[in-house]
Amino acid sequence: MDLSQKTTENVEYMIEKIKEKLKVLNLGAIKPSHFNEEMYEELKEIYEMVLRKNSFSPNEMQALVEELGSLRRK
Repeated sequence: MDLSQKTTENVEYMIEKIKEKLKVLNLGAIKPSHFNEEMYEELKEIYEMVLRKNSFSPNEMQALVEELGSLRRK
């Protein structure tokens, strides 16, 4: 997957991978449709950080979910 392009498909891909890695229980809380290409760089940074780590503390999980929440479309 070429994530260098700011596309809707790439946003969807990164959100799905973040949800898988974080084992998000409330899957409806984080939907690809909540995000757009305007927040692409921030979303990509979160995606890359999430994929680098093997596990997350509860505080890290909370911070990531809050950060994703702040990137959602208004």
